Amino acid sequence: MILMSVNKPEYQDEVQVLIKAFHPFCRVEMQKEDGNTGDEVEKQISVVVEGQIINVLIDGKLSTGEAFDTSKKAMYHALKRTLYLALRENTGKDLPWGMLTGVRPTKIVMGLLEEGRQEEEICSYMKKHYFISPQKLELSLDVAKREKSLLEKLDYQNGFSLYIGIPFCPTTCLYCSFTSYPIGVWKKRTDDYVNALLKEMDFTAQWFAGRKPDTVYFGGGTPTTLEAEQMDRILTALEEKFDLSGLKELTVEAGRPDSVTKEKLEVLKQHNVTRISINPQTMNQKTLDLIGRRHTVEQVEEAFHLARQCGFDNINMDLIVGLPGEDIEDVRHTMEEVKKLSPDNLTVHSLAIKRAAALNAWKDKFSGSIHNTDEIISMTAEYAGRMGLHPYYLYRQKNMAGNFENVGYARNSMEGLYNILIMEEKQTIIAMGAGGSSKFVFPEDNRIERIENVKDVKNYIERIDEMIERKKRFFTENKI
Repeated sequence: MILMSVNKPEYQDEVQVLIKAFHPFCRVEMQKEDGNTGDEVEKQISVVVEGQIINVLIDGKLSTGEAFDTSKKAMYHALKRTLYLALRENTGKDLPWGMLTGVRPTKIVMGLLEEGRQEEEICSYMKKHYFISPQKLELSLDVAKREKSLLEKLDYQNGFSLYIGIPFCPTTCLYCSFTSYPIGVWKKRTDDYVNALLKEMDFTAQWFAGRKPDTVYFGGGTPTTLEAEQMDRILTALEEKFDLSGLKELTVEAGRPDSVTKEKLEVLKQHNVTRISINPQTMNQKTLDLIGRRHTVEQVEEAFHLARQCGFDNINMDLIVGLPGEDIEDVRHTMEEVKKLSPDNLTVHSLAIKRAAALNAWKDKFSGSIHNTDEIISMTAEYAGRMGLHPYYLYRQKNMAGNFENVGYARNSMEGLYNILIMEEKQTIIAMGAGGSSKFVFPEDNRIERIENVKDVKNYIERIDEMIERKKRFFTENKI
């Protein structure tokens, strides 16, 4: 365990996140007033912020830094810079993303590009201010340039996007922290859920009448756990309630291959779904069994070929590197098998052990078998290149194995626009369904507001009028 103390409560989260970046498998706890932890302490880290002076004490060694001024932004930067340098010296290692701990590392680069900065100037700035490695700098610049060119084609200030959440899955995966419920338990109430969802869709369509969505994304959970007729009801309602004449992308996650049937795929095709996801996460059966996927590698292949037969020409596959027990050869095997299928999109995630995931409770058991290295990440990028896929968006999460990132790769003109929009936060996204989190962008005020639906399915069904009324008040107060 690592014991930390911070004299300013507002900085505790930032300090803990950066410490965890250097020590991902150590528990980090705040120093109690009585000093009694009850556990063996491996390292003690103290951070003291006084005016413009920041002192970091690690195992008795003092590091001192100064902020440029006392503004909140400058203090956060100075704090992280001083702590990063102290931790780097203490551990003897650099982090690939330097002191960047946010989920959107390309957002800074994107902002500099939009200011008209030259690439050389951007590289110099990122190295000096954030200690980002040359490899990650090249990746973030490549992604930001591609995102910028794609977003320039959208009227993302006047347009909007839709997220429709289906919170059911065949089973819950060990690493999952999303709003997801086993379909077997909720089978008798899925019609009730669809009815509540259609009610929320109807309200949203009426409020946004006269405006056209740019993208629509069905996520979850696994939308294809619903019956074909239920999916048909939702997609029909989408077409009837919203003006889709300007729609550039309609994505449905068919993430679990054990939820895919020919009948369901035909429904999606009939409703002009342009992009789907079939997500193996790994092509190693022993790992699938361990993480609770409850399907076979053969089912992944069958679902993919079936989707091709039904006419889908933009198929994404999600993979996770750093899964328990997998080494570089296991990941190489997965990449070889995926290459044979030749998807049009490939999203490579670095495992993130989140608090809400079952894996978090078992992390001590698996920590010694969770591996992610620069060599593995580089190998997945090389395989994506061999498949004719280029990186077009990326994001990061807390507690990621190896402190790396999630990268989306795609063929030209097959990039997932919704993925870029949700990462770059340049367009309002209205989320409907249990656990949906709407994000409202106010560019003129340089602010973003969020409004969330309840996560629990039963509560969502029973409190749908409350969810709608909450949004109505928010829309009215903010003149949306």
